[in-house]
This record gives sequence, C-alpha cells and structure tokens, in this order.
Amino acid sequence: MKTKKLKRIEPDQPRESFIAGLASNLTTIAVVLFIYAFLFQNFLIPSSSMASTLLTGDHVLVDRVTFSPTARWTPFVHQRDPRRGDVVVFFKPIAETNGEHIPLVKRLIGIPGDRIHLRNGIVYLNGVAQDEPQAAKPTPDRYDPYVNDFPSVVPTDEPDVTAAWTVDLPTHMQGDDLVVPPGNYFVMGDNRTISMDSRYWGFVPRENIVGRPLFVYWSIEIPDSGIEEKPLADQAQSTIHEFVHFFDKTRWSRTFHRVQ
Repeated sequence: MKTKKLKRIEPDQPRESFIAGLASNLTTIAVVLFIYAFLFQNFLIPSSSMASTLLTGDHVLVDRVTFSPTARWTPFVHQRDPRRGDVVVFFKPIAETNGEHIPLVKRLIGIPGDRIHLRNGIVYLNGVAQDEPQAAKPTPDRYDPYVNDFPSVVPTDEPDVTAAWTVDLPTHMQGDDLVVPPGNYFVMGDNRTISMDSRYWGFVPRENIVGRPLFVYWSIEIPDSGIEEKPLADQAQSTIHEFVHFFDKTRWSRTFHRVQ
C-alpha cells in the first residue's frame, strides 16, 4: 500500500508594509543622489575644442572624487593631484559677463613649475618637444602666430585674449618660456587651432579643478555651437534636437568610449 506524502504547509510570509516599502525606496533614491552629487557628474561637450578626443554631443561621466581634497572619512578612496596629460573638468577662472564661472573641459599641459612654449603648434615642456598624436596641428590656412607660437607674440591684436591676462602674462615669462606658478595649471584643448584655453585667459587654480571625464555614456550628433557653454535657450533647443533624433543621430560606436 502506497502512503501519501503530506504536503508541508509553509507559514505565510509577512507582506512588506507600505511604510517599509516607501522607506526602502527613499533609501535607494538617497544613495543614488549621493553618488550623483558627490562622486560623479554628467557633462555635455558643446563644442569641438577637444576633438577628436571628445566630440560635440558627447555626454561624459565625470569622476569628482580623484581630485577632491583628502578627508579622514575617505581613506579607502584613491585621491591625487592632477597630472600632465589628464583631461580635466574645471571652472573657468575668468567670470562671464553675468558673473558666472562656467565649467570647461581641457587637457592639462603644465603643472606648477613647468616651463612652456609652443613653436609651430608643437608644445615644448621644460625644453622638450612633446609627442601629442591627439592634438590638431596648424595648417597654412589656419595659422595664427599667437596661438601656434605662444607666447612669442604680444597679444595686442587678439580680441579674445582677456585684458587681465594681457597684463599678467609677462610677469610669468622667463626667456621664451611661460612658467606655471605654484597652485596653478596650464590647460589647452586638443583641437589647438580653435580652442579657447589658457593661452587666452591664463592659468587654472587648483581649487577650480573638479574632476576628470571617465567615459562617454552617450553621444549624439548635434550642431557645433562654436562656444564652450551654450545659453539657456540654445540648451533647450539642443535637448529637443536630441529627443527627436535619438535613434538616427546617436553615435552608438562611442558608447562607453574611454576618455584618455
């Protein structure tokens, strides 16, 4: 005679209450907001000043931890000072007409104490010509002595050079070289012939550097604004463009492209 196996009755699992579920969701949101606000930040590349390293329409994730001040409560976090060759996000040291210091992204060329000059678009760092395959070189039709032989030409005829830099630049000259002062950095865009950078408005203080782009998480073809930061009206128009052309203009091959 076969005996029937008795089915074990599991006790009912207590259901999560509405309050418990809400608390769990709010905790998750708080963690995400903390990570976004203090550890990472997104940044849109509005112009081609960093091409071809970064293209107009690249959306990059910026690491805000590595260059942050060391704190006792973060001994497990890797923190360091910016180095030559780093691509960095920083606040422009010269305020706009509305008083705002806009965020920019450039490549760090010189650290405190470095001696810098350019000849025919080639950077000489401490007397040594630098091999920079990522940097655009001048062409005969786009040759500007001030830009490509910096700082051998007095910037009297350069309309984009700030008045403050015109006065301050000569005080940092030693021979043919510009010497980076303590606590400051010299930055340039990879698209050297069109980039508005330290050649036009001077050094970047250490405290202005906020992070470094890690990778492109999304890239879409958008019109090059030709400027580093778009007005709010242009930003709204760009957002509409991105929404409408998400599928046909997205550069899928640049997804997770590492910035270096």
